[in-house]
Amino acid sequence: MSVSYVGRFAPSPTGPLHAGSLVAALASWLDARAHGGQWRVRIEDVDTPRCVPGADALILDQLARCGLHPDGDVMWQSRRGAAYEAALNRLVDAGLAYGCACTRTDIARANAALGRLKPRHGELTYPGTCRPEQGGLQGRPARAWRLRVPDADDPHGHIAWTDRRLGAQHQVLHDAVGDFVIRRADGLWAYQLAVVVDDAEQGITHVVRGEDLADNTPRQIWLQRCLGAPTPAYLHTPLVCGDNGEKLSKQNGAQALDLRDPVAAVQQAAAVLGVNASGATLGELLAGAVAAWPWRRT
Repeated sequence: MSVSYVGRFAPSPTGPLHAGSLVAALASWLDARAHGGQWRVRIEDVDTPRCVPGADALILDQLARCGLHPDGDVMWQSRRGAAYEAALNRLVDAGLAYGCACTRTDIARANAALGRLKPRHGELTYPGTCRPEQGGLQGRPARAWRLRVPDADDPHGHIAWTDRRLGAQHQVLHDAVGDFVIRRADGLWAYQLAVVVDDAEQGITHVVRGEDLADNTPRQIWLQRCLGAPTPAYLHTPLVCGDNGEKLSKQNGAQALDLRDPVAAVQQAAAVLGVNASGATLGELLAGAVAAWPWRRT
């Protein structure tokens, strides 16, 4: 296998895999195998209140029953606190991160004063209230830690990248999200920091994941640059949607995978990805799917 390609699947153990998460797992596995690369599995259990005991073992069993076996040891984010702490300290020491005392209400009021309204399907941008040059915490305790993004007129904050499926992408971080949280007010590590630190630790060169995560990419690229970490190639795949047109997810009642017939389950997932493959056994089906994988270019 090639060390020039290292991909990963990183499920959250909030319940068993469903049809949508199998599509994501299969896409990342197929891309790795089509490029002769390695495929890692990472359990993203950093958001501990949402995790279901035993779900991590169940997910690994479901993957194995679908013929998707990771290369190397599985990584658990819940065991990685020291690495995230070290990354935060580096960012603070470099003047790139700062403590924030703002509540959601504070942020809403600050935006209202600026004439900004919350987008219907989005979040308010952080206006920089606790930035040191704007007065800092002013005696209040830090609730969270934020990563500073460049001002709107600074080209460093204009993040451009090319998604292997979606094409050219661009986002101005200041306008889209503002300074974003890397350690939460409840003391838990934010997804953005954990995923960037772990991708660097595992040597991930290619990220293949669902299209709903595409808008996280510019924040992660900026954080990679701040930490001196390499930026992987990105491929965001089609989503599986329910009857209501919304993404199939555990939050909206997606049912656990029916693996009484693993070949049928994998074949259905492949079809969502536009891969026409068949086989009497999992091995035959997966080999055919690798051969038919449409996104071979890096």
